[in-house]
Amino acid sequence: MKLSVLIPVYNERETVRAVLERVASVPLEKEIIVVDDGSSDGTTAVLQSLEGEQYRTIFHPENQGKGAAIRTALAAATGDVVVIQDADLEYDPADFVALLEPIERGESKVVYGVRSLHHQELIRRLGNVFLTLVTRILFRVSLHDMETCYKMMAKEVVDQFTIEASGFEIEPEITAKILKLGYRIVEVPIAYTPRRERKLNPWTDGPHALWTLVKYALRK
Repeated sequence: MKLSVLIPVYNERETVRAVLERVASVPLEKEIIVVDDGSSDGTTAVLQSLEGEQYRTIFHPENQGKGAAIRTALAAATGDVVVIQDADLEYDPADFVALLEPIERGESKVVYGVRSLHHQELIRRLGNVFLTLVTRILFRVSLHDMETCYKMMAKEVVDQFTIEASGFEIEPEITAKILKLGYRIVEVPIAYTPRRERKLNPWTDGPHALWTLVKYALRK
């Protein structure tokens, strides 16, 4: 079973090389698709220096947002299963092995990595808990971490819908569309090390995420 690892990158010069090395070391059959989303901090030069290795890199001429970068990566994916990997060091790609197991067993076609949020700053933790609670209420499911980056899906699942979001609201959009299609989401505990510097702003991105959940819950 081949895994497509989709890595949207924007201004991650300090961490992207380490992330790619960690992903490459995971003992699974895989392809690594990197989308540089118009970086301006030297990330592009780092990625260009790695071309010809085991990564396929696609360059956006200007920043379009995480959702747009994932759309580009999905269009290039050829694996049986896809997973999203952020380009910082918050998540550990070694968890891919455990995430893939329920799919390989035929238990589910969608697996989410569940984080412990205890070390996350309070406002972000409360936002994550609230959005997950709204997801549970709107879609009548038992879910513990809707906003997790580690969403692993059989390619046949993601091929059934089109990602419309260009920004961080891609997380609730993917979750809503998976649930509307009737797929069960299996959750697996994962390692998580939150960093201080975050591109996501809870005060501006939070309302967009909430509206996205409501919008797709009401859509027929």
